[in-house]
Amino acid sequence: MQIHTEDDFSGVVPDHPWAEQFTVLGYREGGISCIPHGLFRDWLDREPEFGHFYMGRCSGFGVGSQVKYDSNQQGLSIGRFVAGGSRLRFVLNGQHETRTISTYMFSVAGMGLHNPPPPQYGDTVVKNDVWIGDEAMMLGGSVVENGCVIGARTVVPPNFRTEAYGIYVGSPARLVRFRFSEKVRAALLDLAWWEMPLDWIQANNVAFLQDMTTDEAQALDIIAGLAASRKAYEALPLATSGTAPKT
Repeated sequence: MQIHTEDDFSGVVPDHPWAEQFTVLGYREGGISCIPHGLFRDWLDREPEFGHFYMGRCSGFGVGSQVKYDSNQQGLSIGRFVAGGSRLRFVLNGQHETRTISTYMFSVAGMGLHNPPPPQYGDTVVKNDVWIGDEAMMLGGSVVENGCVIGARTVVPPNFRTEAYGIYVGSPARLVRFRFSEKVRAALLDLAWWEMPLDWIQANNVAFLQDMTTDEAQALDIIAGLAASRKAYEALPLATSGTAPKT
């Protein structure tokens, strides 16, 4: 299993209070990410030696979560500030061919029997600022856009793509509403605050405590202030944007 993270990764934090439940990743610019023990499994419930996984800063899944890989053809990419609940399931492949007489994998039975190669999903991507409720399941090839909420026990179908800042529930997942108005969503996507380092968020922390749903004009003013702050920060001689990888 190939695990990748931010360029300023400083190493695993073995003495973190959560180390008994998680592999805790530390970063020079601050923050941690948490990978629950036993996250990666194959169909024999062993840790696979294949697959590729990316975890962004300040992201993590809850205890009991699993990511199922059966080949090296799929990947899972998790952006920044992703909060995953307990017992999540990411089923990245494990499909059977349905266009032939039987769905059975005859090669498993031996005797020189053959079956067609199993179909494969594409990579699964969860972008930034996403909250995933307990026991949600995501099937391969799906893309969760920035700012989304995935409700508890929601099943995200294969090759499904959400809309940014949408709230999705059910089996299969369906959009029930957006977190913010259209103008606020557009402004937040343009701001892309998750690209900024934690010291910038710290300096602007008050703005992240405000209700952005009751007064659209006020919400847009807050975002405009953050945009100006970002521009000023990035103009500093020693500033680094901390830009997240494009997903």
